[in-house]
Amino acid sequence: MSILVVGSVAFDTVKTPFGEGREVLGGSATHFAVSASFWANVRLVAVVGEDFTDEHRRPLVDRGIDVSGLATAAGRTFRWVGEYDYDLNNPRTLDTQLNVFASFRPEIPLAWRDTPLLFLANIDPDLQRDVLEQVPRASLVAADTMNYWIASKPESLKALLARVRILLINDGEIRQLTGEPNLVRAAAVVRAWGPRTIVIKRGEHGVLVFDAETVFALPAYPLEAVLDPTGAGDAFAGGFLGYLAARGFGEVLDVRRAAVVGSVMASYQVEAFSFDRLATLTWPEIRDRYQKFIHLTRFDPLP
Repeated sequence: MSILVVGSVAFDTVKTPFGEGREVLGGSATHFAVSASFWANVRLVAVVGEDFTDEHRRPLVDRGIDVSGLATAAGRTFRWVGEYDYDLNNPRTLDTQLNVFASFRPEIPLAWRDTPLLFLANIDPDLQRDVLEQVPRASLVAADTMNYWIASKPESLKALLARVRILLINDGEIRQLTGEPNLVRAAAVVRAWGPRTIVIKRGEHGVLVFDAETVFALPAYPLEAVLDPTGAGDAFAGGFLGYLAARGFGEVLDVRRAAVVGSVMASYQVEAFSFDRLATLTWPEIRDRYQKFIHLTRFDPLP
């Protein structure tokens, strides 16, 4: 099953206590697409500037990602500069240059408008709703958002959520969105607005999945070295939705396995800058870490 992702492609400059990446390929659609490409055919819609060359496209094409929807506009590509301290959950934005992304109006190619799985990555909720109008027959729609849109366009975001099956959001964002400090109650509020499944990303503390009146909690994979957490949430979403595209999404266990797959992909994402680690990732490594998650969370009943 194919996945259509609409989001950003950017150049990131990131500094962490463990290194620095300058002008590396980033953006929500990029990290999602690379991760999802291990599981499904990915179609990418975004905009870049005239400074985005064939060399920049090649890593995406090499992963089998269809970049026919990657438009080039006059100007420079979106850029983000950020810095992390030892608390890797909270980056500090030093500079944001929207450039051509400021006037981005997604245009879905006609041949892609029947794509069955649609992921609305982090962009303006008005644009996300416009994309929905262009892909009316998607059988599964998932969306991401961020604190800026929650604060500036809450009603537009709620209107979007009424038409979304899966919402991927972090713990701070869902508290902001609902005004509920308790994540269980916050998930219940959002589910009442429309989404059936709420995936709450908690960084180094793992993930919570609320689906079909059940709750699934998964820790993050314990790593000895984390170089750059940028894009980890998008890599999680790519693994999560990529697995559902490959294996189906009719059962509760499908969603739980997808959450483990997403966590596997995110755990590899943070081991290098940009998606350098995913670029060298192999299937045996994916299977090995999935198995380690099983052992990490398995325990026996009380005697």
